[in-house]
Amino acid sequence: MLKVEDIIARSPVIPVITIEKIDDCLPLATALVNGGLTVLELTLRTPVALDAIRLLRKKFPTAIVGAGTVMDATQLQQAIDAGAQFIVSPGTTDSLVRAVAACGLAYLPGAATPSEMMRLAEHGFTVQKFFPAEAAGGVDMLRSLAAPLSKIRFCPTGGLTPDNAMHYLSLPNVACIGGSWMVSKKLVDGHQWNEIERLAHLAAALPRSH
Repeated sequence: MLKVEDIIARSPVIPVITIEKIDDCLPLATALVNGGLTVLELTLRTPVALDAIRLLRKKFPTAIVGAGTVMDATQLQQAIDAGAQFIVSPGTTDSLVRAVAACGLAYLPGAATPSEMMRLAEHGFTVQKFFPAEAAGGVDMLRSLAAPLSKIRFCPTGGLTPDNAMHYLSLPNVACIGGSWMVSKKLVDGHQWNEIERLAHLAAALPRSH
């Protein structure tokens, strides 16, 4: 079973994907993987999300496929049943932490404040999703947290763009970032797979501070 450390080491950027039409799933994933983004987070925001996870696990055995926007233990179990290799949540509850501990699946828990981050660290989660990154203080917030919370590394998500991505990745406490600019609704609805692959290639080539 994969660990979070294995997942965040794979790529500097994790695309945050919302699939509205199942027919878009394979060409979208093909563009991302060909572009070098092989960790795929599919948000559980649409009726076809779980089917999309099943499909990607079958068709892309070398990719790492996870479920995002997991809110509770029920969704966690649905994600596991669909074959998700990791889960991501926008925030964290005690019941979700207990459910994850029981199943052992790789988990990237969401946090926005020092208190939330410290509580997660007490449970052993030293890699966390900083969300919503831009609204919660962005690069300045993470820079301020680096010294007092030196053992925690972050995957900031929420409001990240090609213009600010490198600012986040330059921070020593940022392990990777999450973003949806390369899988925007406009690009997907327009079936602009070549453009998605180009943006994925640029994202995969972004340098990290470590």
